[in-house]
Amino acid sequence: MRVTPVAPGAACAAAAGRVVGAGRGGPPRYQARAPKWCRFRRKLPAVGRRERVGIFGGTFDPPHVGHLVAALNARHGARLDRVLLVVANEPWQKLGVRDLSPAADRLAMVDAAVDGVEGLAASDIEIRRGGRSYTADTLAQLHDELPGADLFLILGSDAVAGLPTWEHTERLKELADIVVVDRPGTEGARPPEGYRYEVVEVPQLEISSTDIRARVRDGRPLDYLLPRDVIACVLGRGLYRDGA
Repeated sequence: MRVTPVAPGAACAAAAGRVVGAGRGGPPRYQARAPKWCRFRRKLPAVGRRERVGIFGGTFDPPHVGHLVAALNARHGARLDRVLLVVANEPWQKLGVRDLSPAADRLAMVDAAVDGVEGLAASDIEIRRGGRSYTADTLAQLHDELPGADLFLILGSDAVAGLPTWEHTERLKELADIVVVDRPGTEGARPPEGYRYEVVEVPQLEISSTDIRARVRDGRPLDYLLPRDVIACVLGRGLYRDGA
C-alpha cells in the first residue's frame, strides 16, 4: 500500500523487471510488473492501538542485503508494524559528492528488493515532493498523512553522530522516536539530549553500495550481495556500467 495516492497508472510505469528466462546465448528477458507500493497490503493494528511505522531513508544506490537485514531487524526489535524504505530524491548530504542514479531507477530497485518481504514497503514520498530531501519534511508529511500512526526514524550510529548538522532538528524530536541500529558488541553514537530513542542490535554485514557499483563495472559477481530481483533490475536498466 502506498503511503499517499498517485495518479492512476503513473506509479506502475517505472516498475522493476522480473527475470523470466534467457534466450540462447542472449541476455535475460524481463517481465514488467506493478511496483511493490502498488501491491503492498498490510495487516491493520488491533482496534484501539496506534500503528508503529518505521522510516528507513537512503539513496539506495543500489539497495543491498545489508539494508534489508537492518530494516527487518529494526522492525522486529522495535516492534514496528511496517517499515517504509524511503528513497531520497536529492540527498542534501551527498550533493556534489558523486552522480546518483536517477531516482526512478533507485525506486525500482527498492521495489524489487522488498517484493514479497512482509512488513517492508518502498516509498516515493520524497521523489514526488521533489527538490532536496530533508528528513524533517518527510516526517511532517507522514505525520499529516498517517494521523493514526507513531513514527520511528531508523538510523545507523554513524548517521546519529551527524544529527546535530541536520536541518530542523527540533522538528525531528517532536515528530518521531529514533531507532538506533548497532552492530553486535559495539556501542555507537547516541542521539543528543532531548531525543526519544531505543537501540536495536543488527547483524554485522560488511557490504557497501560503493563496492557493488564497482563490481557491476568490473563484471564481478553480485550474488548474495543483492536480492535476485535487484540484480535483474540493475542489469536490465544498464546501471553502474560507467563510473562509480
